[in-house]
Amino acid sequence: MPRKLRYGMVGGGRDAFIGAVHRKAMALDGHYELVAGALSSNPEKAILSGQDLGLDQSRTYATWQNMLEGELKLPLEQRIDVVSIVTPNHVHFSVAKAFAEAGFHVVCDKPLVHTSSQAEELIATVQKSGVVFAVTYNYTGYPMIKHAREMVRSGQLGKIRKIIVEYNQGWLATKLEESGQKQADWRTDPARSGAAGCIGDIGSHAENLVATVTGLELESICADLTTFVEGRQLDDDGNLLMRFAGGAKGVMVASQIQIGGENDVRLRVFGTQGGIEWHQENPNYIVYNPLDAPRQILTRGSAYLCAAAQKASRLPAGHPEAFLEAFANVYVGAAEAIHAKLEGRALAALEGDFPTLEDGARGVKFIERTVQSAASSQKWTAF
Repeated sequence: MPRKLRYGMVGGGRDAFIGAVHRKAMALDGHYELVAGALSSNPEKAILSGQDLGLDQSRTYATWQNMLEGELKLPLEQRIDVVSIVTPNHVHFSVAKAFAEAGFHVVCDKPLVHTSSQAEELIATVQKSGVVFAVTYNYTGYPMIKHAREMVRSGQLGKIRKIIVEYNQGWLATKLEESGQKQADWRTDPARSGAAGCIGDIGSHAENLVATVTGLELESICADLTTFVEGRQLDDDGNLLMRFAGGAKGVMVASQIQIGGENDVRLRVFGTQGGIEWHQENPNYIVYNPLDAPRQILTRGSAYLCAAAQKASRLPAGHPEAFLEAFANVYVGAAEAIHAKLEGRALAALEGDFPTLEDGARGVKFIERTVQSAASSQKWTAF
């Protein structure tokens, strides 16, 4: 194994949920070592969070600007290789742009940024600096999603006709943000979350899942966004119709007020020769319905799966793998790409399989077009 990549984290300190998830995922396969952090927008909490994690005092920074400045002062062989950005959405752009300009590789949480103009500016920055930039659409890391992608793109399902994707949660069925709950507070605030609530937070995951598995390009959308909880500023429920290049049609449901929904992500893809179904809360299986043949249950860890799915598995079939492992697979792909850059070589087969900056930019455009469609009397909006 190549040396561990030194990383610094922005955000993800005390009381944060997703930062700990990222750190556990990065540690799972031994590719990364946390050596620096600016772990909160509150300088005092940032320092205390670094102490919690055992970071060296000299590399526990009060702000991300301090971290960038401090790391650039270190010799190349000591400074971080990559920054992991796990802050609320409104912080992503400035941090990602600054570190990418300085030559650091970047892994950023989703949605990427607030606007397409910011996304385009990031793309230009990364093209100039040549750094690796990954976006943590973690559901694409599941082995069975990689196999679903292979089934669709190899033609096993025939020509794709219809896609149904759902992301159902119920945690925002009441005005939780008024209780001081941190995650609800920033996700329902337009200044921090962006132009959309539910459709930006979880609908963006659904869009990326469809694009990853099918490879189809959106042509237009017809969106109905609703704010059911009185007084909330952003949408908490979304229903979309989608038209794809080539004639396929799609339906998306994304809701955070669907009581009983925990993290209910579902994908169904139907073609002329068969259909598949996948459920994130039971992620080690694909239900495969071939035309004029018995239903099949495909299982993670099996020898008949495609090479990418087998590479993404760590345990034999029957030993469940799930959320952390899928997250880790995104980071493994990014690590492979970073090591290839450091070694001055091209990526080998099956290396570098992760959601890219371009995927993130498309996700931002999707959010914008959905909000535009929902507000329009015309409804159908070109993508």
